[in-house]
Amino acid sequence: MRFLVTAGPTREWIDPVRYISNASSGRMGYEVARQALRRNHTVVLISGPTNLRSPRGVQTVSVETALQMHSAVLRHLPDVDALVMTAAVADFRPARRSSRKIRRKSSLTLRLLPNPDILADAAKIKRPHQVFVGFALEDSINATENALRKLKAKRLDLVVLNTEQTIGAERSAFVLITKEGGIQRLECTKRALAARIVRFVEETIGRDTT
Repeated sequence: MRFLVTAGPTREWIDPVRYISNASSGRMGYEVARQALRRNHTVVLISGPTNLRSPRGVQTVSVETALQMHSAVLRHLPDVDALVMTAAVADFRPARRSSRKIRRKSSLTLRLLPNPDILADAAKIKRPHQVFVGFALEDSINATENALRKLKAKRLDLVVLNTEQTIGAERSAFVLITKEGGIQRLECTKRALAARIVRFVEETIGRDTT
């Protein structure tokens, strides 16, 4: 099978030395890529800036911004069987990037534009045989409902619900929700979760082709 995996944060530049980003380490996506490779699958890993080393044998596409990741995902999507979207893409980018460092001021107004929704755009061209896995980081009492809405709106086969406590952690709590309505709560390492995601893709594609 052919996997397309996204990982890490994006950087949205304000000026040559400052950017908007988040605390994503990229470890989840890299683990998914590693586990898929171990199962003899072909993997394209689209990665934002991280301190991680790409697994040998994985085709890695390095990007910085959400727009670059958006372009890379849509370019590779038609050729894969599964999309696993673990990247923490910045929701907004500065409307204008200054070509020079912005000097200290008493105040600064920064106008932001929304970045494209990569999963939503990918869902528009999803093919019947493809499997989509997404992640939902939620911190509200309506977390499960929000994750379910994301699953339906973006044509996901599986959504993994987690919280900000997952960022940078080796082990965390997750809720796995399938499009059939199955809900499973577990606490495990990111490596174990990655292996489970790969098996889910294998089983789903295997079931749909029988």
